[in-house]
Amino acid sequence: MLPVLVFRHSLTEGPGYFTTFLDHHGIPWQLVRIDAGDAVPKDLNGASGICLMGGHMSVNDDLPWIPPLLALIRQAVASDVPVIGHCLGGQLMSKALGGTVSRNPVKEIGWGDVRISDAEAALPWLGEATQPMLAFHWHGDTFSLPPGATRILDSVWCANQAYILNGRHIGMQCHVEMTPELIASWCDSGGAEIAASDSPGVQSPGAIQADMDARIARLHQLADKIYSRWIQGLRK
Repeated sequence: MLPVLVFRHSLTEGPGYFTTFLDHHGIPWQLVRIDAGDAVPKDLNGASGICLMGGHMSVNDDLPWIPPLLALIRQAVASDVPVIGHCLGGQLMSKALGGTVSRNPVKEIGWGDVRISDAEAALPWLGEATQPMLAFHWHGDTFSLPPGATRILDSVWCANQAYILNGRHIGMQCHVEMTPELIASWCDSGGAEIAASDSPGVQSPGAIQADMDARIARLHQLADKIYSRWIQGLRK
């Protein structure tokens, strides 16, 4: 199996449970540390898939690595190499593929349910789930659906929580990759952002870190469904 390229855009926003899942399934991966100055590859270099993690920046920022990464995403989709995006990653996918990224009506930080928008389209990714599923959120922006994409998840505070494209690519606004360690780190580094927000979609660090084991278990049930479907399309 060829490696999955995992793009980390911020030191504190590592791949978390995603690479734990890949390791469990014997799938090799390679970390591209944008935050540490790693260059965006000019081509896929035999990668089996591309994973895009989160980050504190906006896809609309004038950053030197964004244009080449958008080009690589387009190259991957054109070559049927699966792409998966988490939060900023889903926004990068949207912009690369003809969508737009703008402010969400409210900032969303903490735990919140996501709901299935299109049961038929979601079936290969989420099974026959009918009840809302718990996800983690930390975003102020949101994406539009790129042309040809189908929305499969929404939430109370954000209309577009996940979309799929061509049966093998998925962009998410929510975070399903979280671990207790990542959440604790974000609550520590993002405490000032939480304190400064009056958004009804923002929870306190204490509320976020309550009942952690049970919430993480539910989150990883959702992640397992999404990741299990995604790896089926990896290029051998």
